[in-house]
Amino acid sequence: MIIVVDGINRHRYTQLLDEMFALRARVFGGRLGWEVEIRNGREIDQYDALDPAYVIGLNDDNRVVSCVRALQTTGPHMLSDVFSSILDGEPPLRSATLWESTRFCVDTEVLERGSARNSISYATCELMVASLEYAKNSGISDIVTVIDPVMNRVLKRSACAPYGYVGKTTPMGKVRAMAALLDCSDERIDRIRRFAGIEGDVFVDDLQMQALSDDVKLSEDTQRKSLISQQLDTKRYMQSMLRDYCVEQVTDAETPEELDAAERMNCIIRELKLF
Repeated sequence: MIIVVDGINRHRYTQLLDEMFALRARVFGGRLGWEVEIRNGREIDQYDALDPAYVIGLNDDNRVVSCVRALQTTGPHMLSDVFSSILDGEPPLRSATLWESTRFCVDTEVLERGSARNSISYATCELMVASLEYAKNSGISDIVTVIDPVMNRVLKRSACAPYGYVGKTTPMGKVRAMAALLDCSDERIDRIRRFAGIEGDVFVDDLQMQALSDDVKLSEDTQRKSLISQQLDTKRYMQSMLRDYCVEQVTDAETPEELDAAERMNCIIRELKLF
């Protein structure tokens, strides 16, 4: 399922965004070896401060398994600045109906192989469908996306082949990068849906959005910590009772045999680290 976090609601989903930035660090800084800045295990750049929209995919356990960032091209964006070498001298693309899509990634360590739900293929296509539908419903006609050759092949295999490219393919870290153009048309969206067998609404409903918010997550964390605290208190209480019992057995021993048995019991309990 997919949730969209943007400049309006991002204050309610800071924990979800934190998971997303951690995923980006593992993919772009780790697996792909891109020249990105990672701090505290999170990949965040200057464009994340421009209130972009994040289309985020979650598995059945509400764990972030995919994401992509959408940014307007009328202001600063990666293709006009960081990836300007890809343009090969051409002017940056700027239009109110053109969004830039970057940081598209899926968690290949968590997702399964094959094409079933919770697979890499399904999650990839679901993220494509969601990002295109979200853009189209926002009045966007086209998307320009910076990808590597591997992702370019994924797009083609997933019935989402770019209709064109901008500039030239340029080395970026361990891989090469290119700028591809995608239209946000119903035809493209339907092709991807048919390819992956995606039916119905891919976005979370209002109740699910509420459940994913920081308020609920913090409440769940508080309850979990309270339960752990109660379990620790119970364990300490049981250990205290056992310790007192062992002391009483030694103190109340009336014969050498009872004393010997009590001391042996003490030794066994200490070896087992029961208190």
